[in-house]
Amino acid sequence: MRPVLYLAAQSAAWHNAGLREFYQGLRARGKPGKVALASVMRKLVMPLNAIAVRGTSWSPAPANVPAPAA
Repeated sequence: MRPVLYLAAQSAAWHNAGLREFYQGLRARGKPGKVALASVMRKLVMPLNAIAVRGTSWSPAPANVPAPAA
């Protein structure tokens, strides 16, 4: 599971705007690349864990936050 999560985090850190900004911010503060990528991995796992614990289905945006205006 870890290699798959590593590759997903690597892809997200390069292509997802929010996670890219998070990753680059960690790197700018002096964190090593692997440590910053492990933090991105955690950002990916935490919502999945919450979904599994609560038994809910995936929704791209939280229910209490309005979708951004286009």
